[in-house]
Amino acid sequence: MRVKVLGSAAGGGFPQWNCACSNCSRLRRGELKSHARTQAQVAVSLRPSFWVLVNASPDLRQQILRDPEFAPAEGTRNTPIRGVILTSADSDCVMGLLHLREFQPLQIYSTPSIRRIVTGENSLFRTLERSAPPVEWNDLPLDRPVAVCDRNSDCESEEVLCAAVPLGGEFPDYVSGTLRKSLPKEEAVIGLQLTQNKKKFFYAPSLPGHGLEWKKRAEESDLALLDGTFWTDDELLHIRGSGKTARQMGHLPLSGENGLLEQLQHARTVRRVLVHMNNTNPVLDEESAATRAARDAGWEVAYDGMEFQL
Repeated sequence: MRVKVLGSAAGGGFPQWNCACSNCSRLRRGELKSHARTQAQVAVSLRPSFWVLVNASPDLRQQILRDPEFAPAEGTRNTPIRGVILTSADSDCVMGLLHLREFQPLQIYSTPSIRRIVTGENSLFRTLERSAPPVEWNDLPLDRPVAVCDRNSDCESEEVLCAAVPLGGEFPDYVSGTLRKSLPKEEAVIGLQLTQNKKKFFYAPSLPGHGLEWKKRAEESDLALLDGTFWTDDELLHIRGSGKTARQMGHLPLSGENGLLEQLQHARTVRRVLVHMNNTNPVLDEESAATRAARDAGWEVAYDGMEFQL
């Protein structure tokens, strides 16, 4: 199993187009030891020429174009991208699906609630149905792993399993009140554990930190890419002077009591990587005290183009 980080920043990317915080301003001036980042996007190769996207970021088109491994074969409209797995219906997770509407048949995996939100209340996404055969949606139950495979292949022979792990988050604000009331809350935000040949990859770019199942899944995996959005719980309050805390926004902060670094401090056998960093997060500054603290705790900070082999 290969894992590529196509994008590593939170919504808006880094630098964010309308932000003049210290990080964004110093990066524009060339005064920050860091790298520009697009919005969080991961691709997983389950076998040669078979890639699955985990979510579909607004930056997906440029992320695909800059990687020659995703180019179509000469004279065709086919690419190695065969499917998409969605962790939520947040706009930053689904907007990129519209970049994939050009008559490419895909397998999309999600909880039933995410599928209803995307296909039921957002008619624009029906453009995905134009391919022949049309996009095929596959439910991810919360009680058992499912095989992820090409529509024309033998799923059992590939032995790639995807387990959906409920994380306790919220449905996006744009979901109507009527639909929201009919959806099981535990299907709103999930983490994913992909298993192939006894190697396990856990991905949770939005981690509210509720319950213990996510922690168990992370600790038993070989690689974990986890929510690195905010360094402190009051990060945005400190910068903007108002707003919500990290936890109120559904993100477990990295530092502080019961923060992500503390909760996984003993998971030393797991390769732990932070992803989905907000533009305000000091870990984006490679010379900051926050970056040193994260590295001392055994964590890496993801960047666009980072790759892993399991």
